[in-house]
Amino acid sequence: MADPNPRQCLILFGPPGSGKGTQAKFLNQSLGWAHISTGDMLRAHLAAGDALGQEIAAVMQSGALVSDQTVNRMVEERIKEPDCEKGFILDGYPRTVSQAKLLSELLAAQRIPAVVIHLKVDYNVIISRIAGRRQCLTCGALYSVTSNAPTISEVCDYDGSKLIVREDDRPEVVERRLKAYEEQTEPVLAYFKQAGFTVEEIQGDDASPQVIARRIEKSIQEVSV
Repeated sequence: MADPNPRQCLILFGPPGSGKGTQAKFLNQSLGWAHISTGDMLRAHLAAGDALGQEIAAVMQSGALVSDQTVNRMVEERIKEPDCEKGFILDGYPRTVSQAKLLSELLAAQRIPAVVIHLKVDYNVIISRIAGRRQCLTCGALYSVTSNAPTISEVCDYDGSKLIVREDDRPEVVERRLKAYEEQTEPVLAYFKQAGFTVEEIQGDDASPQVIARRIEKSIQEVSV
């Protein structure tokens, strides 16, 4: 039997505002694994105004989920890139059981081991976090008015551009995103467990992001032993 692929896959799972993006950035630096954010990829297409961006604009603004076919295609192509050779961190994917099944097939075909980290965060904490999120209109840098505020209010530290509230972070959209998560994404966790994936539960709202990142790294190391 062929040896397993040396690459590894980390799936960060949790509701909007649970800290998946923040943790992915920490782990990208500490592990050297590529950070793959489907949300960032979709927003890049929106900013570019290309055909795909126009196609998904109305969907994202309404708080609904982009089609599985579109997201699956983006992820399948992304993990072929050179920066994924050591490992990759999936942030915001899979969001549906259909996406999870495709991912399972991809990983099995390439013999890539995977660990699922479920970030558990209180609902009220999620609402507070999302309400305080800001993004640079030019470079895309993310800020939090409570835990990672810019030096000058509403101005990017890197290029001086104006900070905005992302369309999918607006209160009315957040409510729909959380409902979509409950209805379509929570069943993915049950699928992972049933399919035999290693699923680790991590409390994501009782310590600093750095401490939570260390918890995740420890879980990965324990599973890999």
